[in-house]
Amino acid sequence: MLDHIILTVSDTACSIAFYEQVLPVLGITARLDYAGSEGPPGHPDLKGFGANGRMLFWLRQGVPAPGAVHVGLAATSAAMVDAAHAAAIKAGGSEIHAPGPQLHYDPRYYAAQVRDPDGYSLEFVYKSWQHGEDAAQSLSREPS
Repeated sequence: MLDHIILTVSDTACSIAFYEQVLPVLGITARLDYAGSEGPPGHPDLKGFGANGRMLFWLRQGVPAPGAVHVGLAATSAAMVDAAHAAAIKAGGSEIHAPGPQLHYDPRYYAAQVRDPDGYSLEFVYKSWQHGEDAAQSLSREPS
C-alpha cells in the first residue's frame, strides 16, 4: 500500500488553490505545510493534504514532470466521482474524459479524468466491487 506521493509543481500557490477545491470532495480535508528547513539539508518545503490522521498527498515547488505521473484517487460512489470532476473543472482543471463507466477495464469501473494546472493526469475512480455488497462478494472469493 502506498503511504504518500509528492508532485513537483510550477506554482505551489496555484496548485494548493486547485487541490483545496478538489480533494475535500474525496474526503481529503486535512492540510499541513512542512518547512524543509526542519528536515535534512536540501529538503524541500512541502504542502500536504490528508485524511484520517495521515498526510498522503504532497506538493513541492520545482519543474513539473506531468507525463511521468498519473494519480488515481479513490471515490466511494459514482456521485463522488461526478462531484470531484465538477470541482476540478471549476477549479481550472482540463478534462481528459468525462465521468462514466470505463468498460475497457470493467463495467463496474466508474471514473473521470482531468489535468491539474501543471498537466498531471488525475483520475477519480469508483470501483463498486471495492464497496458494499460487491466488496463482500469479492472478499469471500479471495483465497485464504
